[in-house]
Amino acid sequence: MSRRKFVAGNWKMNLRSSSAVQLVGDLLASLPAGDCEIAVCPPSLYIPAVALRLRGTRIGVGGQNLWGEKDDAFTGEINGEMLVDCGCAYVILGHSERRQYAGETDAMVSRKLHSALAAGLVPIVCVGETLAQRDAGETQRIVTSQLHGSLADIDSHQASKVVVAYEPVWAIGTGRTATPQQAEEVHLLIRELLGDRFGTSTAAAIRIQYGGSVKPSNAADLLSQPNIDGALVGGASLKVEDFIPIIAAAAQN
Repeated sequence: MSRRKFVAGNWKMNLRSSSAVQLVGDLLASLPAGDCEIAVCPPSLYIPAVALRLRGTRIGVGGQNLWGEKDDAFTGEINGEMLVDCGCAYVILGHSERRQYAGETDAMVSRKLHSALAAGLVPIVCVGETLAQRDAGETQRIVTSQLHGSLADIDSHQASKVVVAYEPVWAIGTGRTATPQQAEEVHLLIRELLGDRFGTSTAAAIRIQYGGSVKPSNAADLLSQPNIDGALVGGASLKVEDFIPIIAAAAQN
């Protein structure tokens, strides 16, 4: 099955409102031809300004997180309906930094996933092992546990709306790089786990992004792998000269 490549930029806690709007304007001016789904995920405060600039264009907007409940007494939080109201079509859930620094568990990610689906957002659900877990040979156990826990209690119809992102945490900022073959091996594992859970036809339709230090120099090789359907890009999405070549690589694969 042919899956449309999907590249999303996770801006994390970077930029300011004016520079965020300038960045998407520069991206629009440089977009390559080709059929590739594209999104940017700004800090929540800048979503309205970025969404306004991108209205009617090829680039969608996503949130970096949400709260897994509807309107209620949750000071400082943002739910899925609020993201939609501000112009979002996507949301990142269970990012490794959220799991590490905010203590997010698979159960919390699952609750947020249900909230995102109910709001009509496309969830990008992140899974991936740390360096210590990789060195201990626990990649399969960790990825399997995170995937099953994060996607708990959804059916195949709901699963078909989910994007999975594999983030090898050990390949981010450690000086070690995941080869295309290593990345493909885990993507294939994820595809097989999805097939066991939701059926092969649903699994064949779900897109699995790669999120481990994607940059112009490795994007083409990564995106040419049969089970890598796009990229969740961090630092490289903050520079037009880096992000555009990654989008171009996706559009050509």
